[in-house]
Amino acid sequence: MSKSTTTDAAPAVAGRVTSADGTTIAYERIGTGPALVLVDGAMCYRDLGPARDVARQLQDRYTVYTYDRRGRGDSGDTQQYSPEREVEDLAAVIAATGETPFVMGQSSGAGLALEAAAAGVPMRALVTYEAPYVGIRDGRDYVGDLRRLLDEGKNGKAVDYFMVKMVAGPWFMPLMMRMMRKNWAKLLTVAPTLLNDALLMGRFEVPVDRLSAIEVPTLALVGGKAAPEMLAAQQTIARAVPGAEHQVLEGQTHMVSPAALDAAAHSFFQRKAA
Repeated sequence: MSKSTTTDAAPAVAGRVTSADGTTIAYERIGTGPALVLVDGAMCYRDLGPARDVARQLQDRYTVYTYDRRGRGDSGDTQQYSPEREVEDLAAVIAATGETPFVMGQSSGAGLALEAAAAGVPMRALVTYEAPYVGIRDGRDYVGDLRRLLDEGKNGKAVDYFMVKMVAGPWFMPLMMRMMRKNWAKLLTVAPTLLNDALLMGRFEVPVDRLSAIEVPTLALVGGKAAPEMLAAQQTIARAVPGAEHQVLEGQTHMVSPAALDAAAHSFFQRKAA
């Protein structure tokens, strides 16, 4: 069931858990210390995105768990999708740690982690980075538009739509991504999960009532270069979650550096573990 997946001096160890609906969720762990589970954002998974770099940054102080959200990488994709199933997936990974872990989520993964905390999934403390509660741009129907493109087999167009229409990236961003052939191929494979993230985030507005039920110590982070609506969203999260804290990471964008996340998260976790 387990195997080494990196060439680091302390290689990651892979495993699998079964979620409540029978879906297999693949994960890996690396490092030593208290458990910390990382939750990825849209289209990201262990082989594509920031999780492994963040895990390596933290591995000298935490046993870090990264996992492939359903429909990505080595995880299964049982239908029909609902955000509740993703909460159950995260709960299964958390249970696999054998303890009550720290949790850190980025982008829509931060939204998922918040939903899990609100549902009572055990966590020692939670750090979120730029959960994208920034509203729906130009009154678009994200779910309907993505579903149409994916039903027509236009995975590349769905990725384009996400990058430009949903996250307001420059028009040339998809062209640049196509030049990175290996990564583009991976994006095409996980493009169907964009619909999952759109359903998870709903109206892309902070679910204040649900977050008010969170009892986990929470820190809502935002980059100093974030757009005003992203900053406002993290401030709203901090107001909604009882006792939550808010911090700006100066100089950081949505593509936050692992070192910046490390410094803020480790300081918070240390205080809350005392």
